Amino acid sequence: MHKNKLRILIVEDEVAIREGLIDVFVYHGYEVDFAADGNEGLQKALEGNFDLVLLDVMLPGINGFEICDRIRHQDGVRGRELAIIMLTAKSSDEDIIEGLSLGADDYVAKPFSVAQLVLRVKAVLRRSQSLLQQSHQITLGESLTIDSQNLSGQSEDQQLSFTRREMDILLYLQAHSERPVSRQELLNKVWGYASDVELETRTVDIHIAKIRRKIEQQPSQPEFLITVRSAGYRLLC
Repeated sequence: MHKNKLRILIVEDEVAIREGLIDVFVYHGYEVDFAADGNEGLQKALEGNFDLVLLDVMLPGINGFEICDRIRHQDGVRGRELAIIMLTAKSSDEDIIEGLSLGADDYVAKPFSVAQLVLRVKAVLRRSQSLLQQSHQITLGESLTIDSQNLSGQSEDQQLSFTRREMDILLYLQAHSERPVSRQELLNKVWGYASDVELETRTVDIHIAKIRRKIEQQPSQPEFLITVRSAGYRLLC
């Protein structure tokens, strides 16, 4: 086992898809483990030292939504920094929105292009590894501080926690705080891919809404993470 290999957990009950994905990611140089049902997938995700989980929604036992939610709510930073890409039914917008709301970093709709999935995985892991190497503090207003390395924040007496994807967004907006950043730019620079699919635009909006609920006193009237009409989002810091 090569100690520098990134580790992927594939949680997928369809044998042909699972075995195909294992072959693909082993070929691309990853260390791969798998689970064929939700209970095994959750146990391995919580106990294993993985960099990314490819997580199907429809699974025997515990479904992918519950697994994602329980990963994100485990104690410590690990559950918030583990990258999660959900595999969802192509026609189910609700699956996509629910998965992102629970903390998934990205989604890929079935049936999917294997080449596209590999690119998505590489993009998510590239951003994840980049964030691990950063030690950066964001200050908003007089009382809100955010620590990117620990995926945490402090607002007066309130402790905040962020997922890796949320922190990626905050760091990118902070680095370009002199101007609004478009949804497409966030998709390109933070998610690592370009697409004009409407659902992927919603991906950005859902993450922005989650961040606002954490950093704003009144999320519907944001002071720090504002919308600039027809231009995108801007972080005032």
